[in-house]
Amino acid sequence: MSRIPVIHQLRQSVGLQRGMLVTGLVITAVFVITAIFAQWIAPYGYGQLRGPDGPFGAQQPPSPAHPWGTTVGGYDVLSRVIWGAQTALEVIVVAVILSIFAGVILGLVSGYFGGWLDRVLVVIADAVYAFPSLLLAIVVSIVISGGQSNQWAGIFAAAISITVVFIPQYFRVIRAETVRIKGEAYVESARVLGASNGRIMFRHVLRNSTRTLPLIFTLNSSEAILTLAGLGFLGFGIEPTSAAEWGYDLNKALSDVTSGIWWTALYPGLAIVLSVLGITLVGESLNDLSDPRLRGRRTVAAASGDVEETSVVPIPGGVNEAGPGGLAGLEGGDRFDDR
Repeated sequence: MSRIPVIHQLRQSVGLQRGMLVTGLVITAVFVITAIFAQWIAPYGYGQLRGPDGPFGAQQPPSPAHPWGTTVGGYDVLSRVIWGAQTALEVIVVAVILSIFAGVILGLVSGYFGGWLDRVLVVIADAVYAFPSLLLAIVVSIVISGGQSNQWAGIFAAAISITVVFIPQYFRVIRAETVRIKGEAYVESARVLGASNGRIMFRHVLRNSTRTLPLIFTLNSSEAILTLAGLGFLGFGIEPTSAAEWGYDLNKALSDVTSGIWWTALYPGLAIVLSVLGITLVGESLNDLSDPRLRGRRTVAAASGDVEETSVVPIPGGVNEAGPGGLAGLEGGDRFDDR
């Protein structure tokens, strides 16, 4: 159990690091559970406008029937927020899977073979990385769906645009690790024994060059949520009758804020902030724990305590010995007896 990635990092953490990691894990777990079980948690459907007693009504304040009120379009705010978590999770999964697959393969090939192919891929990756992610997402959304997206077209439009932006990050990490690992002794041994390039790449190099991918995944997931919300806020997201999306609901709530109708914008905004905060806390905590200088603070502190307790105190004319209190044992004018 101690070797499971998250549990392993949790056991390594201490103090503020552990607090950040636990807080991020709790928030992220609530977000994931809400997304998975949205159809059982949400009181209504994401596009439902009527209940057993008739239409919901637009901009209704919070009430027992609608704990978080209704939107300007007559949708239940609580249901839209819950279903929006499912949409965000789907975009994260699709975007990260596509970007990891493409980035890892390109980085592995580029770093292992090198040459002109490596130079071309590096230049392309740098050029793509220079594009603003939201601007690229808007262009891809228009190309794929003309700016009017149904559920899966909107999800794939956001996911593919995010994928294109994330590929250079995975490419750089895997390429750097591949360049380092391909010069190791066990890789040279495999090559001498007659192993093919494909076997060396996928059996020896790939297995040892993907250790930092979980860290990059967590850091990129929060950016995927923000990109999806930005698309919806600008009107290039998913239609409300196709799926729930937090950015779209925020866009429709802009006019409500000036009229004193706070509930239509508050809860979608909190959902975006909390989900991004939870994933970011997990990613930053894992980033700190992957740094030996930060990860080893507890070990260094314990070691310094041991050194202090066994400090060697020089005795004039006698043999140097370790006192039980180190230098503190001499503060009151005490000294060790000569032997």
